[in-house]
Amino acid sequence: MKFLSDEQISGLLPAETSSYPSPVPTQIVSSDEYLPVPQTAQQREVEARLKEMSGVLARKQGLSRRRFFQTAAGMAASFVAMNQVFGHIFDVSEAEAATPELADALAARKSGQFIIDGHTHFLRDDTRLLGFAAMRNAVGKSGWNKQLTDAGEQTIDDLKFNNYVKEMYMDSDTKIALLSNSPSDILQDWFIPQEQVFKTRETVNKTAGTRRMMAHFTITPGQPGWLDQVDEAVERFKPDSWKGYTVGDNTHKELAAYPWHADDEKLMYPFYEKIAKTGIRNVCIHKGLFAPAVAEKFPRLLPYADVSDIGKAAKDWPQLNFLVYHSGYRWVGGNPADGMAEFDKSGRSSWTSDLAEIPEKYGVKNVYGDLGQLFAWTAVAEPRLAAALMGMLVKGLGSDHIVWGTDAVWTGAPQWQIEGLRRLEIPEDMQKKYGFKPLGPADGPLKTAVFSGNSARLYGLEQHAEIFRRDRFAALKAEYEKSGPGRSNLRYGYVAPPA
Repeated sequence: MKFLSDEQISGLLPAETSSYPSPVPTQIVSSDEYLPVPQTAQQREVEARLKEMSGVLARKQGLSRRRFFQTAAGMAASFVAMNQVFGHIFDVSEAEAATPELADALAARKSGQFIIDGHTHFLRDDTRLLGFAAMRNAVGKSGWNKQLTDAGEQTIDDLKFNNYVKEMYMDSDTKIALLSNSPSDILQDWFIPQEQVFKTRETVNKTAGTRRMMAHFTITPGQPGWLDQVDEAVERFKPDSWKGYTVGDNTHKELAAYPWHADDEKLMYPFYEKIAKTGIRNVCIHKGLFAPAVAEKFPRLLPYADVSDIGKAAKDWPQLNFLVYHSGYRWVGGNPADGMAEFDKSGRSSWTSDLAEIPEKYGVKNVYGDLGQLFAWTAVAEPRLAAALMGMLVKGLGSDHIVWGTDAVWTGAPQWQIEGLRRLEIPEDMQKKYGFKPLGPADGPLKTAVFSGNSARLYGLEQHAEIFRRDRFAALKAEYEKSGPGRSNLRYGYVAPPA
């Protein structure tokens, strides 16, 4: 039913109640797809400094610590603490954390930024992934959302979808989200039924009055009738793009019967030919998230998890766009320090460096890197590595070929990730040693391209930067914000118990 066994889960704690509810996570949170690693010594120090700092600042501002953490100043305090521990990587000042008016003004100035999140999830109402669902079900009983609590017992769908909308559109600066999915060889264990994905898109866009949500149709290469399903999807759903997992069944890796390679001419090229004629030409492919411990458990899937099949497919099909999710980053599910050590030793990162080298190696311009868990995982555990990964992607793919994605809502409302990239800069010593370009300000050309410009070009959304300012969601958010910050700072899933 899941990657983690009942025995493994029994040794973990629910993230909703056991992880420190700071604006930026202070330890790794996982779903039931991989084991969370214990909080590192540096993360413990960040948490300790943040507790001390927030206690003082909250009292001075006449707030509880929880309320302080919901403010722009509280968000700034998290990055101040991270800079104190990891070195000056994030653009933030102690004055911003200590002065609510300054923090609010800076946040308000950035809140209108056009942000397209090309990688989001929630779970179906009848999910059998009960461990993860049970953690989320606890949210409705924890008292943080009075509306849900007053409504009584919630179904998983009520909690998942309602909370997804709240966290994506109300509690973050995200303007447009792409709803993704995860397939399974066992139909009941898909994250969301395909039809529900597109009903959700219809509901959100009808409510907003604009195109606030996009949706993938998830392909299952090799499964009986899969190409017929593609024809049906074009006719019935008109998907915004396609999504596939080359390892096949990512939920039941032990059963995965249909792994595939993107450059399999017999299997995949008829699909590419078919979609090239439809005009739906963005092919999103899950790669990476396959640390050594995962490879040891599922060695037969390892050849399908890396990015070695992307270059040839992209070269053979220049009329398509290949969006590699998580930018192939391997180390999610492993020790973040191992990923940092690999880069410090070699200047490379599995398999993100390989992805970044594809344009030069194959002479292609149609390969893109999605940030997904690459950014969420490294920004909180090894922010220097987050900077390095951004540097290598910009250097290899180009700033016009990186797309923003958060993999929310697994790690809660994505505002902390948005703030993380807005504030992130590559240290000067790293720029000089590896030839990385500076990332620049939050609204500079590079980060603007990553946050929205590239996805807007890929999905035909260039005009939406102004439309969203006056739709129904904009009015709903304005009303929502009048009642004060509502971001819960909760994460959903599992954390390792204290050492």
